[in-house]
Amino acid sequence: MSRLTMGNIIKAVLAILFSVFVAFYVLLIGLSAKNKKLIIEGAIYAVIFSIAFSLPGDSGAFAGVGSMAVSAVRTFMLRDIWLPRRNQNPKHVTVVQQSAPMHAYHPTAVPAQPVPAPPSFPGAQDDLSTSLTWVNAQAKQNKHRLPADTYVTILETCQMLDSAIDAERRQPSGDARFKYELEAMVREYLPSVLRGYLAIPPSMVGSRQPNGRTPNEELAEQLSLLQGQAEALHGTRHQQTSSDLTTTGNFLRERFGHHQPDGFDFGIK
Repeated sequence: MSRLTMGNIIKAVLAILFSVFVAFYVLLIGLSAKNKKLIIEGAIYAVIFSIAFSLPGDSGAFAGVGSMAVSAVRTFMLRDIWLPRRNQNPKHVTVVQQSAPMHAYHPTAVPAQPVPAPPSFPGAQDDLSTSLTWVNAQAKQNKHRLPADTYVTILETCQMLDSAIDAERRQPSGDARFKYELEAMVREYLPSVLRGYLAIPPSMVGSRQPNGRTPNEELAEQLSLLQGQAEALHGTRHQQTSSDLTTTGNFLRERFGHHQPDGFDFGIK
């Protein structure tokens, strides 16, 4: 889905024209999304930038430029909120209820039994990114129905999962357990939680259930658990990528590090 829409172009042009106020962008994004965490984060950047002018010497300039740089990076990371992609029509995707339980991913744990096949999901032959596209489209389409914090949580979770999927596509890890947990997260757990919440009438999302919790509270807690799982998968996958690169580097240093500049070594002794 493309971001090249008239609204996004106008926003991007305005962001560039007023880039001197980039330290306030995260605060504006948080206010627009009604996300408390982003509002607090953005307020910190804005306060640091504001008081930087009163600091003596180079310390003020360093604080001001630093707050602008960090805010600019965070603004880019949050582009799915203020520069949303065109919504893809989700009608072609049919989702069914799944019953498999969610298990935390522990990279050091080795299952005693063979890893079961990934849970079934309509369109199982599709790329995993298609499932994330559906979740993104549903979240954006129902943005005003979702509690403010949960909307951002869904986008950030999708972003981490998409990064893990991209790394796995580029260089498969060969870890069957990791692949199972990633596919379960993308094709089952995350869509099921979102679908279940959206099936509840808006007038009932604040009503207490027999367990004493409201659907809004349940959604926030379940998405928090899923975000933690996504962080674990994302961190594990990229740590392995870094480890693989180090292993390759060690091999190359061992293999070619002794070469002389005036000769060639083809490994023939």
